[in-house]
Amino acid sequence: MQINCKGKLVDLSQPKVMGILNITPDSFYDGGKNIEIQNALNQVETMLNQSADFVDIGGISTRPGSTEVSENEELNRVIPIVESILKEFPEILISVDTYRSKVAKESIQAGAAIINDISAGNLDEHLLQTVVELKVPYVLMHMQGKPKTMQQNPIYENVAIEVNQFFSEKINELKQLGINDIILDPGFGFGKTVEHNYELMKNLDLIGFDEFPLLVGVSRKSMVTRLLDLKPSEALNGTSLLNFYALQKGAKILRVHDVKEAKEAIKIWEMLQ
Repeated sequence: MQINCKGKLVDLSQPKVMGILNITPDSFYDGGKNIEIQNALNQVETMLNQSADFVDIGGISTRPGSTEVSENEELNRVIPIVESILKEFPEILISVDTYRSKVAKESIQAGAAIINDISAGNLDEHLLQTVVELKVPYVLMHMQGKPKTMQQNPIYENVAIEVNQFFSEKINELKQLGINDIILDPGFGFGKTVEHNYELMKNLDLIGFDEFPLLVGVSRKSMVTRLLDLKPSEALNGTSLLNFYALQKGAKILRVHDVKEAKEAIKIWEMLQ
């Protein structure tokens, strides 16, 4: 199982860690911390020292109820950070978390390697064709609804089966377009109740496809904080437990705020195989 990042084949037969770098003032956990370029560089250096395999940069908060920012604002946040990081750490593989085709295009032109789209191409009609033209790996995520309203009343008959069906249909669409490097993200916390999230996690091995790596992003999310009545800053232990369980269920990429702890979870999991 491999993906092609800027001409480099990345082997995903063993799990990898994607560190989160939010450059927004309103993200649910680390909002505002990394807006200044030097702060962002310091955070990236820490993640690299902890052996992060990828860094995922987000210029828009997609937390439930979040307000959309303009395309220009997103570009002004993301592009200078991508350029500065690659100038300092040229070996790094950067994923950009965006659903906008212009941001995707300019990010890849600036040196990013992966497009991570929460919308499955549904919020910008040009996004998927842009990914085709850029020839980069694409993170396909499941979300019911849109970020501003997705948590108001999500309903499923069977969340795992419906996510599996969604992936099956979208994979066919992407392949027909010519997108073959696909990473699957079940979208924990995106249009799902706490109960939906745990049902999805329990059945994670049923929604994957052997050909495509599964990315899991549960870091400090509400499925931990609401269940245990914690603040996001207190949710590292719960996150680590869920990450370990996700590895047991076949996850190949852990998207996390805390790289060191995710790497430790992988190392322990590998010893148990």
